[in-house]
This record gives sequence, C-alpha cells and structure tokens, in this order.
Amino acid sequence: MLSTRTIIGLVVGVAIITIGGYSLFLHVGPIIIQENAVLEVGDEISYTIPAPAGTAQHMMITGDAFDVRLESPGDFEIPNESYKKEKTFDWTHQQDGETRILVQNTGNTEISITGELTRSSDPIWFTYDIMVITSGMVIIGFSMGFTLRRPKGF
Repeated sequence: MLSTRTIIGLVVGVAIITIGGYSLFLHVGPIIIQENAVLEVGDEISYTIPAPAGTAQHMMITGDAFDVRLESPGDFEIPNESYKKEKTFDWTHQQDGETRILVQNTGNTEISITGELTRSSDPIWFTYDIMVITSGMVIIGFSMGFTLRRPKGF
C-alpha cells in the first residue's frame, strides 16, 4: 500500500513532468512573436531576430517621424533612412541568421511599433525543459522511498 506522502509525491512529480513535456513541445520549431511597442520622443529600440531561411517577417511603424536601420541576412538591407507617418516592412530571411533592426523616434510624438516576427527557438529552452522533466523524476524517486518498509531496529 502506498503512503500519503508517496501519493502526493507521485502527483506532484507527474504534474511537473507534464508541464516540462508540454513546454518542450512548445519550444520545438520557430516561434511567432506578436510585437506591440510604443516608443517615446527621442528614444530608440533595437531588435535582434534570429531566424531560419524562408521565414517571413512583418513590421509596421506609425508615428510623426522616425529613423530605421534594418539589416537581414542575404541581400535585403535598408540603410539608415528617415520616414514620416507610417512605414510597413515585409521581408523574408534568405539565409539562416539574425536580422538587426534599430528604430529611433525623431518626431514630436510617440511612435507605435507593431509586427509579427518569426524567430528560431533558443537551445537554452530545450535544456531548461529537460531539467524540469528531470526534477519531476527526482521528486517521484524520493517519494517512492516513503513506501519502503524499514527493517526492525531502525
């Protein structure tokens, strides 16, 4: 018969393993990020988007005036230019690598940055998910120790 501590340990361990497995499933393949940022007057923001070849990217910037510099792997590059009102950027990664975007607000009002960016998964998440699954197994292992009968004299 299992003790109460063992049952609690089994339930907690299985829950942790399930969460780690689900997280591992989510971190496989490209990740789509919905960007929605507001940039104050005079501020700048930079993005670094690591992505595999063939992933489509979309970014729309709306505001009074702003400067944008965009570098993407392959032949796609936008030099540092000034824009007014609204500008939409759509591009596809031609090679594996990182896109670098620098946006600076040069106008008199705040600007809005929206977009749908596709990035590759970071390998550190795989390691993190495996550690979570392993900790669930350790909890189950320790809880199973509570079912052992102690020999006489202990």
